[in-house]
Amino acid sequence: MKLTDAEKAMLDGAQGKAKQKAMDLLVRYGEALGAERLVDVTNVASTFNAGSPAMKPYAEKGMDAVFSKFNLDSDEVVETPQVEVYTCQLIHGIDTQNAHVTGVAEEGVNRQKTAERFFGGRGVAMFNTCTPYQVGNVPVKGEHCAWMESSAVVYCNSVLGARTNTEGRESTGAASITGKIPYWGYHVPENRLGTHLVDVEVDVDSMMDWGLLGYYVGEIVEEDIPVLAGIRNVPSMIKLKHFGAASASSGGVEMYHIPGVTPEADTVEDAFGSRKPRERFKYGKAERKIAYDNLNSSAKDTAVDFVMLGCPHNTVEQVWTIARLLDGRKLSPNTQLWVFTPRALRDAAELAGYGDMIRKAGGHLMSDTCPAIGRIVPEGTKVVATDSAKQAHYLPAMLKTQTWFGTVEDCVNAALTGQWRGGLS
Repeated sequence: MKLTDAEKAMLDGAQGKAKQKAMDLLVRYGEALGAERLVDVTNVASTFNAGSPAMKPYAEKGMDAVFSKFNLDSDEVVETPQVEVYTCQLIHGIDTQNAHVTGVAEEGVNRQKTAERFFGGRGVAMFNTCTPYQVGNVPVKGEHCAWMESSAVVYCNSVLGARTNTEGRESTGAASITGKIPYWGYHVPENRLGTHLVDVEVDVDSMMDWGLLGYYVGEIVEEDIPVLAGIRNVPSMIKLKHFGAASASSGGVEMYHIPGVTPEADTVEDAFGSRKPRERFKYGKAERKIAYDNLNSSAKDTAVDFVMLGCPHNTVEQVWTIARLLDGRKLSPNTQLWVFTPRALRDAAELAGYGDMIRKAGGHLMSDTCPAIGRIVPEGTKVVATDSAKQAHYLPAMLKTQTWFGTVEDCVNAALTGQWRGGLS
C-alpha cells in the first residue's frame, strides 16, 4: 500500500504502541482487500463492550487488555489512547438497567459499566444503539466513515450519502485511534452506482410493507445495489431504516438508491451512471406475498410467548405508538413484551410518560441490546412475534424459536391476547 509520511510514522511507532498496532492491522487488512491506500475517516461507529462471559478473562486484566485483544487483534496489551476522530459505541449484548429482566448476571453488568466509563473517558460517545443516526451521529453526504452494524451501514450509505463499508470491531477500533481506513468498496465513487433495477408495482407505505420490500429485494440482489423505481409515497426515516435492515439481513445489501429520495440519485439514470442495469425485476402483489410467507415460514403455533418491538431501535414516535396501543390495557399473563429504543431516546420516552404506560400494561422499555445481539429472550420462549424483518430472519436460526412477522398493531394485539392473529391484507 502507498502510505503518506504521517501514516508511515504511525506504522513505525512514532505515535505510540497502540497506533502502531492499529496501523499494522489496517495495512494488512488493506492489502488483503487489494486497496492501494488508506483514506481519512472522520466518523467511527464501533463497539467497546466487555460484558460477555468470553471477555471476562481479558477484563480481569483491565480494559487495556480488552481493547488490545478485541479492538486491535493484538495479543500484546497496549495502553488505550484517546480516540483520534468522532467515535460512538454501537449496540451490544447487555441492557445494564434491565439485566433483571433479561437474566444477565451482575458481574457482566458491572464489567460493561466499567467498560463504558473507561472508553467514555477516552472519547467514545456511549450511544449503545444500532441506530446512531437517531441520537446525534449523522455524517453528511460524502463523509468517509468506518461503521459496523449492517442496518446502520446501509442507512449511512443510502439515506445519508456518507461512505462506509461494513467494518468489523478490529478495523473500526483501529480507525478510531488513527483516523484511517482502507480506501476500497463504498468509499470509491464508481462502486456506489446501482446494479439492479426494481420496478415496484404496488404501493409501499406502511412500515411492514417497507420491511417486506427490503426482504424480497435483498434475497434477489444479495450484496449488490438495488435501485427502486415506482415508489409513489415518500418514505419516512422509520420506513427507510426498516427497509435497509431487512435487505441487509436477507441479502447483505450495504447501499440502495431511491431516485428522488436518496441523495445520490435524482433519477434512475443518475443511479446507474453510464451503466446499464445488470438485472431488472418487478415487485408486485405476488412478490409481496412471497416475502411475507418467507418471513413467517418458521411459525406454526399461534400461542405467542414473547413480543419484541424495536429492531432497528425504535424512535420516540414509535415508542409512543406502542404506548398508545397499550394504554389502559393489560398483557396476556402468558406473554411478555420488550420494547427497544436507544438509551438517549429511552430517557426522552420516560420524560413523556411512555415508559410508565408500557410498564402499567406489563411490558418493559429497554435499550442497549436486542434479542439477536444479546441472544436473549424470556426463559421458555418458543413462539415470538415481532415487527422486525431482521429479527424474524435471525431468531429462528439463532434461538430456535418460531417467529411471526407483522405490523406493530398485530404484535401489540398478540401481546394483549397471547395469540397471533396477524396476516397479509
